[in-house]
Amino acid sequence: MFTVATISASFSPIRIVNTSNRPVSFRVSAEVFPPFLPREVEKVKDPFARKLASRIQRLPVELSISKNCIMSSCVKPMVQKAANPLVLLHGFDSSCLEWRYTLPLLEQAGYETWAIDVLGWGFSNLEKLPLCNVESKRDHLYQFWKSYIGRPMVLVGPSLGAAVAIDFAINHPEAVDKLILIDASVYAEGTGGLSRLPKFAAYASVSVLKSLPLRLVATYLTYHSLSFDTCLDWARIGRLHCLLDWWEDATVDFMNSGGYNVTAQIRQILKRTLVIWGEDDQIIDSKLGVQLHCELPNAIIRQIPNCGHYPHVEKPDAVTKLIKDFIETNNTPLPLFSKPEEKVLVRQLE
Repeated sequence: MFTVATISASFSPIRIVNTSNRPVSFRVSAEVFPPFLPREVEKVKDPFARKLASRIQRLPVELSISKNCIMSSCVKPMVQKAANPLVLLHGFDSSCLEWRYTLPLLEQAGYETWAIDVLGWGFSNLEKLPLCNVESKRDHLYQFWKSYIGRPMVLVGPSLGAAVAIDFAINHPEAVDKLILIDASVYAEGTGGLSRLPKFAAYASVSVLKSLPLRLVATYLTYHSLSFDTCLDWARIGRLHCLLDWWEDATVDFMNSGGYNVTAQIRQILKRTLVIWGEDDQIIDSKLGVQLHCELPNAIIRQIPNCGHYPHVEKPDAVTKLIKDFIETNNTPLPLFSKPEEKVLVRQLE
């Protein structure tokens, strides 16, 4: 289970001594939040989420496809470095707040670290709603990279963010140095039957998707072990972006577009890749992590015990160390073909 001790490296611990007989009470510290965040951010108790939320900014990004200028939400790095930056994506229907624990650790390790909201999710201003299909999401990320980063990046994609990263690396290889894929959702055939739903049914589905009871269940399944209070707070964090006015329209548009289907592209990825997987993932079977490792020509895999679907939330210390080791080891190319024993392992797991 996640504890404050696992992220003590990112914030100085405070020792509170009770010198009276009265019980000690705690209040969430007041943060200055950007005005575009939903007011419900004030209800979030997690100090790391509050801290990261206070850092979210909007930067103008002009899409080449629609010519829309999107005020795009992100967390900018504290410092810029000469080395290639880390760029953190997020999972399906989520936001940069996923990185509330790991991003500070990566910054403390000295990396220039960006957290970017994928078009259609997060906290960007979509009042003039662009298309939110795969092509637009890819174009948005590329135009963001072109405007503000401009160097090959270590692109980190958790869950569906791994499909975003693979699609992007195939189409814009000049923008990607390495890939890090975390509990990757890359074998689904897009949004499947959901793409054929009538509009009214699609809107009804996404309305349920943002309900707190459903988010509570999803949060419980996503992580290895959570107390109810933590589960409730994390569910609130996870649905915060759903409270923006355009969230339903953007989500229905993505659903009807068919979504990501990158299975056929996996073997084309020649970038050096780290696959990270939580051993107790209840969302995506760990056998698919082994399969992904075998199909990627230039990859290594590392598993994290006692960890669910989002290791970067649940085990930030472990994820930070794996990323650091991956980036800082020598760049000697890995074997271009999977080892025979790895393929045997996949068959044994089937």
